[in-house]
Amino acid sequence: MTQLLTPVSKPTFAEALRFWLKLGFISFGGPAGQIAIMHTVLVEQKRWISDAKFLHALNYCMLLPGPEAQQLATYIGWLLHGTRGGLVAGILFVLPSVFILLALSLLYVTIGTLPALQGVFGGLKPAVVAIILLAMVKIGQKSLLSPLHYAVAVASFVGIFWFNVPFPLLIIGAAVVALLAQRWFPAPIGSAAAQAKAVQAEEGYFLTTQSVVPGTGFSLPRLVRQLAWALVLWVLPLGVFWLTTSDFSFWRTLSVFFTQAALVTFGGAYAVLPYVAQVSVEKLHWLTHGQMLDGLALGETTPGPLIMVLAFVGFMGGYTHFGGALGLGSLGLLTTTYYTFLPCFVFILVGAPLIERTQHNVHLKAVLSIITAAVVGVVLNLAVYLGKAVLFPGSRFDLANVHWPSLTWLLISLVALYRFKVNMILWIGISAGAGLLYYLLSTYLG
Repeated sequence: MTQLLTPVSKPTFAEALRFWLKLGFISFGGPAGQIAIMHTVLVEQKRWISDAKFLHALNYCMLLPGPEAQQLATYIGWLLHGTRGGLVAGILFVLPSVFILLALSLLYVTIGTLPALQGVFGGLKPAVVAIILLAMVKIGQKSLLSPLHYAVAVASFVGIFWFNVPFPLLIIGAAVVALLAQRWFPAPIGSAAAQAKAVQAEEGYFLTTQSVVPGTGFSLPRLVRQLAWALVLWVLPLGVFWLTTSDFSFWRTLSVFFTQAALVTFGGAYAVLPYVAQVSVEKLHWLTHGQMLDGLALGETTPGPLIMVLAFVGFMGGYTHFGGALGLGSLGLLTTTYYTFLPCFVFILVGAPLIERTQHNVHLKAVLSIITAAVVGVVLNLAVYLGKAVLFPGSRFDLANVHWPSLTWLLISLVALYRFKVNMILWIGISAGAGLLYYLLSTYLG
């Protein structure tokens, strides 16, 4: 017999703020890794939100352009503490990476790369792959409720891994499968036993699918007010540039370009990077192909969403356009960050109140459950993708090319996190230290 958990109370705003700040510094591993960290802490450890509620929010964020992990943090922050909670969660998710990437960008154009820092991330990467694998298992155990769910997960993985099917098409395909299943098999996709188990699984959480969140539903005055604020916030920096700079055309181009990039970022940063690279390198000449690859490496090795690579492009745009001006390069980075993430807040703060009213719609829940199954396949693909890069840095898949230290640390991480339940945040710190130690030993003793 399953022991019921004692319900947790609502976290204070200060408690939530401390978590969101910490998350901003440890959110490595791209969206899947970041979602895995949030799921482990918010669902399993703190029990602030149930698994079903977490997945409902995640499914909505998956449908939006922009970084889904940052939008998920904003959504959950809004659920916990309203608009201020959403703003704090979303801003703190990216703020540490903004300043880390700014420091690395300044170092990049002045003194070059930092090998010791690469050593630190050499320890973090296999640990992140382990976190992603365990998250995939946990999400799969709770969301793959029928043979149809398993089939969709497998098809999703095959489609994205072997056939490079774009992420939005996978989501659309999963939704079509769900609608057809509802049309031809009107019985619930999950079994009655699985549904009963899902209801019981929500016991002991602060936020569940039965929670009533204030301010949900459609409100025309609120919608008009929010859209007006969004327009003001988009125009305001441009007005400042127009009044205070002699080269307004550059800042207008930068602001419009990265707003457009944010609005077409379906399927994550990798989907929009070719477009950004083509325009910024070949048309605007802000940076070279080699510098674009270096920026991707910097983005990969910093916390926060990978879309922060766009901030590096903005830095190089300001730095190059103004003849190597570090200050204007930094302003370019901050402006790029602002226009990249402003749409994300609009999508969540406008859309979340409407989406909350849909969580008890049986047909929509069935569609979203199939989308979640597709996400399991996508997460597996990311684990394989990152695992290949970490374990086979030379791109050849044979035993002679395996990076044995990374494989060893990946296996140690799986055992530590799964078997011994080591705190994930603590293990991230241990992995960073192990990577630095390995770098120092291999440099000075090898």
